[in-house]
Amino acid sequence: MSEPVPDPVELVRLENGAAQGVVSGDVVAFKGLPYAAPPVGERRWRPPAPAPDWDGVRDATDYGALCIQPPANGDPGVGPLPMSEDCLTLNVWAPVERDGPLPIMVWIHGGGYNNGSGTAALYDGSALSRRGVVVVTINYRLGRLGFFDHPALAVERPADEPAGNYGVMDQIAALEWVRDNISALGGDPGNVTIFGESAGGVAVTQLMVAPSACGLFHKAIVQSGLGRQRSAELALDRPGRPSAQSLGVAFARSAGLPADADAAQLRAVPAEVLLSPMPAFYSDNLIVDGIILPEDVVEAFAAGRQAPVPLILGTNSAEFWWIRPVDAGAYGRTDDALTEVEHDALLAAYGGPDGYDAHIVSDLIFNEPARHLTRLHAAAGYPTFLYRFDVVPESNPEPSGGATHASERPYVFDTLDTVGRPLGQRDQDAADAMAGYWTRFARAGDPNAPTAAIWPDVRAAPDRLLEFTNDGPVARPMPHAERLDLIESFYARVRPGG
Repeated sequence: MSEPVPDPVELVRLENGAAQGVVSGDVVAFKGLPYAAPPVGERRWRPPAPAPDWDGVRDATDYGALCIQPPANGDPGVGPLPMSEDCLTLNVWAPVERDGPLPIMVWIHGGGYNNGSGTAALYDGSALSRRGVVVVTINYRLGRLGFFDHPALAVERPADEPAGNYGVMDQIAALEWVRDNISALGGDPGNVTIFGESAGGVAVTQLMVAPSACGLFHKAIVQSGLGRQRSAELALDRPGRPSAQSLGVAFARSAGLPADADAAQLRAVPAEVLLSPMPAFYSDNLIVDGIILPEDVVEAFAAGRQAPVPLILGTNSAEFWWIRPVDAGAYGRTDDALTEVEHDALLAAYGGPDGYDAHIVSDLIFNEPARHLTRLHAAAGYPTFLYRFDVVPESNPEPSGGATHASERPYVFDTLDTVGRPLGQRDQDAADAMAGYWTRFARAGDPNAPTAAIWPDVRAAPDRLLEFTNDGPVARPMPHAERLDLIESFYARVRPGG
């Protein structure tokens, strides 16, 4: 019996040493490449340091470990175990045949800054790469390892050292690695698109306002990335918003540490203690630290201080359809600041309590903030494209009435085989459309093509978007604009200036 023929390999020389990837058909993949030093021991809760060099040829044919996180509970955006604090790796897919440097697409996964990885089959970059781009997916520190501060840590660090936003610093370090290494893998470091979903979409907008990320990317795509979220400050407590350090003290106390715990004691806490999830997109993991993130995203956009790059931004038609406004939890009660007049006007706009309960949370958290950011970005003069995703498979088991949060991901990556239930030709057509728009945008900053439905630029058409439907993409006016107008007025009252 003959031995199986192994897949061919490809060797590249990177800044830290030689690496061997694996060729599968017309795509070569390099997996588990370290972009920073392991953030372990004394490097826990420190900015990422350069990855160490290695001798010989590194095997880059398999993924690295997940970053420390709670159980995935079936989330397809989380790759397989093992899990480790030593997790700052990335993965690259490139066409085998390359005629010159190719556009680069760097994916930042979602998961509420608590979960997720760049190693999930859902995010396999092969299909996108076949469209003529180099795809990069990354891991970054999550939860209390990625977003945390404590007075004891502040005492020991230099005054000019950034703190708190370690996960965002990791993302920047990964982009620096791309800048320095991607030419060896067929990419053009002068043509980088960052794209992400949910927390990854939040990350994209944060990178757009992070001074140290300036120049590391040239286009941006935000999928369901909020927009009006508010952050904690590093050390200053505000009414209703405790500082990151106050939250750190509370966590340390809950972990059994004494009130006067020092940095060494904090760093000695077993990683398992850090597994409990933090409230998603609350002040625990959104931090204005004054260096990496000087201000909240919406304030920077309102002042025109965001990255001057082409932007795609959009949401799904039934994002949080299962969350009612009275529900407690990570997002709290989302409508508790409405006046009685505002509440009554919105009830009428939604056609009564049932419509209000079904859609107000999604509109407050996703839809109106997305429209607001696109209008601000377009007003600053930059190419801006807004979308709405409303593709629902016939096999969808959820009574969502639309496309639920995160359901667009397998269409963007054209990885429908990872969904786990039958999908039809219209789903493949939708995947072809989305992957086509996304990769064209990465190539030229404009998603349009003569053979595709025209996607209007918000600069010229402020009230129009491209809707991905079961029957194909359609340019149309913003759905339910009257509801969003009322929410915009509410935000203007409670959050003037942004």
